[in-house]
Amino acid sequence: MTRGGIRHGLQGAQKASVKYGISLAVIMLLMLLAQANLIDVYGAPAQWAAAALLSTLCGVLIALAGTQPALRLWWQIVWLVIAQFILGPIITLNSTTIAHIIPSLTTLSRGWEMTFGSFKYLISIEPPIGVADGSLMAIWTIGLWLTFFASIFTLNINAWLSLLSALPLMAAMTICALLGTHTGWHRAISGIVFAILLIVWLSWRLGLMEWGRWISASIILLLAAALAFAGTTAVPQNRMVLRDFYDPPISPYDYTSPLSGMRSYVKNHKNDVLLTVTNLPAGTPVRLAVMDRFDGSVWNLSDSAEASDSSNYRRVGTSIVTDEQGKRFTAKFTVHEGLTDTWLPLAGAASSVRFANQHDADTFYYNSDTDSAIFSSGTRKGMTYTESGIIPTIPSKQEIEKADSARISQPRAEEVPDSASKLATSIAGGQASGGAAAETLATTLKDSGWFSHGLQGDYPSEAGHGNYRINKLLSGTAMVGDSEQYASAMALMARELGLPSRVVMGFLPKDKDGSISEARTQTVSGHTTTIDFTGNDVTAWVEIKLRGYGWVAFYPTPKETKVPDDNQNLTPPNPQTLVRQPPVPLTDPLRDQAQATGQSSLSGADADDQPTSLFWLRFWRTTRAVALYGSPLWTILMICALIIAGKAVLLARARRHGSPQTRVASGWNAICALAAESGVTVQGTRRDQADDIARQLNASEEILHQLCREADYAAFSGNAVQSEQASRYWVQVDALRATMLHSLPRVRRLQARLSLASVRILAHKRPTKPQAKSFILISRRPSKGKTS
Repeated sequence: MTRGGIRHGLQGAQKASVKYGISLAVIMLLMLLAQANLIDVYGAPAQWAAAALLSTLCGVLIALAGTQPALRLWWQIVWLVIAQFILGPIITLNSTTIAHIIPSLTTLSRGWEMTFGSFKYLISIEPPIGVADGSLMAIWTIGLWLTFFASIFTLNINAWLSLLSALPLMAAMTICALLGTHTGWHRAISGIVFAILLIVWLSWRLGLMEWGRWISASIILLLAAALAFAGTTAVPQNRMVLRDFYDPPISPYDYTSPLSGMRSYVKNHKNDVLLTVTNLPAGTPVRLAVMDRFDGSVWNLSDSAEASDSSNYRRVGTSIVTDEQGKRFTAKFTVHEGLTDTWLPLAGAASSVRFANQHDADTFYYNSDTDSAIFSSGTRKGMTYTESGIIPTIPSKQEIEKADSARISQPRAEEVPDSASKLATSIAGGQASGGAAAETLATTLKDSGWFSHGLQGDYPSEAGHGNYRINKLLSGTAMVGDSEQYASAMALMARELGLPSRVVMGFLPKDKDGSISEARTQTVSGHTTTIDFTGNDVTAWVEIKLRGYGWVAFYPTPKETKVPDDNQNLTPPNPQTLVRQPPVPLTDPLRDQAQATGQSSLSGADADDQPTSLFWLRFWRTTRAVALYGSPLWTILMICALIIAGKAVLLARARRHGSPQTRVASGWNAICALAAESGVTVQGTRRDQADDIARQLNASEEILHQLCREADYAAFSGNAVQSEQASRYWVQVDALRATMLHSLPRVRRLQARLSLASVRILAHKRPTKPQAKSFILISRRPSKGKTS
């Protein structure tokens, strides 16, 4: 081999290395864009970046090792196994390793388990799930294996096999989108950048880029990106997420009303310590359950289908998203004997809940709109957990009185007694703001009522909080009860005034009067605080949503020391003797229009009519979805689109690839290919082929013979053909093909576009020569001093 040949070979190897290096870098970038859909799911960008970068890098390096014959196949499989089951667990389960480097038995076993279980974990937990328990193994698996397969196709010598690299990349984008959230991480921008980068890279890899037209190409790309982004923002978006289909949220209707069992805590565990909380800010209530649906008998919970401020109870990860503003805290809860319930005590708005027993997290469900939790396995003695969260800022009395009520949709309160409506209108119907009306209701009930649990030795007071009991409280002979009745009464009266209300049950750090007292919280060991809640601290109160302040707590229960006796006047206020206020201006337009769902508690004609209409509505939606998405028409359209796209790629390849002579001959082949698609039999010399096409398709015989002569000259003359001549030749070919197609009837034209008869002709790298030479010799001027 000559020295020049060696230099040429080295330059070719260097160019190939640069091409492969650029391609692998693009593969990594595209894979990271696909995996970006999971940033919101984990809620930990730094840990996501570490796992995503290292997994894609490992996939690229293992694929790159295959360029050496001695390291192909079996060694690549070995390295993939090591990367998946040893290196991956070390990185994603680093807390279980020895000195953060050496994998322990727990690391390896947990890594094997989470290789498959992490995907289930991602769709069963409400984001952000955090990075605990090996959840990062999902992104490690996606990044390692799909990057490896994409890189394998990219490193193939045949550039056209690089098209297969798009399959793992698009699979990664699809999988990560299905595992992601409804909003995703800049999903419109990421998707547009992913698509444009993939198209540009494949065009460059296949040699279809025309660098001389980079300005026009850039403008087209920018316009396409702008149109795509505008389209995604203008059109309503609804991403399908597997999390919505895998693990449906717990239905609150499966549980009895928490408020119905409130008095049993006072009766059976009045002085028993049920809950101990350390490091909780003094005077902070601890809630158990939040109820916003009244069916005439009890207050219970609704879901997001009935109320705009009531979401479903879902499993959550190590962190919980909250937008509350206030004082941050981290408190430890310890459950004692007697507190056996499915409602988990929590304070404020939780940002994370961590259990001492990891298995307890599997039955923990949180409602981010009511800041309450269901513990489906039931609390037990000795159970401990730690909550980090925010105690919302409490507005002052002056701020409350100036605040208007918010406007939200809530389930309609059923069978509300008339006494609640009349007394509410008489007491607070003319107040200037919703906050002032709520404050007036709470103050009037607290000042006019009397307190009694109705237990042995107490003044008689019936249990319950349904319409009968509330009517007896507000219009009977004695306004006597405890927080169960007063909270229910105020919530119903607030609804009659158009105020959004709900009843909360939980623990209050009460003094002997029943008022919240910071003195109940004790300070031990310096700054550590502790408080013991007894059964007597289980209380109910009311929350009203005010504009600008959110849900604000009100306590309408009289002082617990305000105990009645037979010598006192226990009659509730008479609405007819009160100064009647003007009609309430705080009407809620959504309340009367709100339609209860099939899960509502209804009676009468509404209960008979709704299930039927709901059934037909669901039947129509299901039938329409099946007809639309399950129709075989989509398969046919996809096949037609693939055929048209494949033929367009073959034409582009014939137009641009090869020497100018080859491109000219390929242009004639394109004409013959369209003729074959149109049902014309083309054979013999190019002149014979031109005659057949002109006769059967009514094409211009003059143009066909001109193109025929130029193709023969390029193929047989032995003279060089310039690239500009080949380009002009193809312009004429495109115009003639358009004329040929236009001359066909519509049905035959469609058949020609979908016909595969031309694929064999267009797929040849070198055009097939005709049977005999038919070109016309072009005379040349003889050289000086020679005769012709």
